[in-house]
This record gives sequence, C-alpha cells and structure tokens, in this order.
Amino acid sequence: MTETLAQSCLNVLIIADPAAKVMAARKAARDWRLGRLEHVFDFAMPDAPARPDHPILRAPGQMPKRRKGGTEANRIALLHALAHIEFVAIDLAFDLVGRFGREFPREFADDWTKVGADEAMHFALLDRRLRQLGSHYGAHPAHDGLWESAFETRHDALARLAVVPMVLEARGLDVTPSTVARFEATGDSASARILNRIYNDEISHVSAGTKWFEAGCADRNLLPKYYWKILVNRHFRGSVKPPFNDSARLSAGLSRDYYAQVAMPETLRHHS
Repeated sequence: MTETLAQSCLNVLIIADPAAKVMAARKAARDWRLGRLEHVFDFAMPDAPARPDHPILRAPGQMPKRRKGGTEANRIALLHALAHIEFVAIDLAFDLVGRFGREFPREFADDWTKVGADEAMHFALLDRRLRQLGSHYGAHPAHDGLWESAFETRHDALARLAVVPMVLEARGLDVTPSTVARFEATGDSASARILNRIYNDEISHVSAGTKWFEAGCADRNLLPKYYWKILVNRHFRGSVKPPFNDSARLSAGLSRDYYAQVAMPETLRHHS
C-alpha cells in the first residue's frame, strides 16, 4: 500500500535521533517529489516532536549567557545554538505539511517538504562543522522555547505561517549577515560559508511563508498585512524588533508595511 504524505511527515516528527531525523526528512521530501506519496492526511501530528536526550533543553531564562568575541569556545557555542534552531526547523516544516496540508493545494507540500529538506541539510552542515571543531550537537544546553510558537499556533494555519516563517525565520535574515561578518573577522571562513548558504535558503523559506499566508488570506477574503498584525499580536510572545534587513525581507515578499507598525514602541502605536 502506498504511504501517505501525512504518514511520512509523522515519521520525521517521531524520530529523536538527529542523524535518523535528517535521513527521514530527506526521504520524505524525495518521496513526495518523485510521486511516491499519496496526498492524503490520515495521521494526526503530535503536539510535540521526539527529542534526543542531549542537548539538555532549558527555558530561555535558564540559558547561559553567550559571550561575544572570537574565541573558538564562543564560536562553537554560537554554532551549536544555530544547529539547534535548524534541528527544530526540520520538525516545523514537516509538521506544517502534515498538520495543515489538507487546507492548501498540492503545491503547498511541494514548497514545504523542500524547506524541510533544506533544514535537514543545514543541520547536517552545522553538526559536521561542530565535529570538525572538536564538538558535536548535544554538547551544550539548548533553548526550549523554539517549539512554543508551533504549539501556540497548532490549530490555525495562517497563524503558524504568520509567526514561524514571517517572524522567526525573517529574524534570521536580519541577524545572519552580521554573524557571518563575525566569523569572517576571526578567520573562520568555513563556518561563514555555511551561514551564507543558510541565509540564502532562508530567503526562499520566508518567501514561501509570505506566499501561502497571502494565498490563505485571499481564500478567506482577508487583508494580509492587516490580518498578519492581528495574528502576531495574538500569538507571538516576543517582540518584532529592529534593525531589519529590509532588502532581504522585501526579496522574500515581506514588505515593510507588514512589520513597521508591529515593531513600533507601544506608546507610538496608539498615536500613529
């Protein structure tokens, strides 16, 4: 019997081992691309994906402060934090497909299974770089708040798209160029190349988020830029803070009139 798309997505989510999860993500994306999976959603996605015993997951306030500077220890700590983001992003992509794919055309699965494969590749690159530097994924504690936005938006496809790609991934577009520059300044061009590759891919991921958010709004006769602000204020616990990489955001379809008002200080919002 032919495996379904939902079943393949679920298989990614229930695997804890990082290397096995990467392989499952690549297989799911490849099987979908080659027409081996039915566009059927017969399995429910879990509220939380499986996680390995390490890294130890901590609340944001319990994470050790990362020191700035170009020492190898500081670079390893930063690469580990980025690897964890990419590891969680694998699950975010396949949960999005498995949970909400029935609400969209098949092209939705085309885009987001590819995103999931990208995230798996990003994680593998970062984990390999950590090993080259004498460390590995799991060697440091990691932020346990990354899945909160997925759980918060588990019942609403547009809220998920508004918060995860259009806020969280868009933030990566803002901060990655300066991070690349920091690695270059220390002579770590190998790490800088990996981060540049991730940065370019993330533009396409934010673009997919904006594209499908606007498509979903069109189906519901909603004004995207207005409704995005409502959803972000309702579901995102952090703040949308400048500085913004306006050119990268715009190339992803995320124009400044989406986020300028949301980013304003509260006192200014009421007088604008």
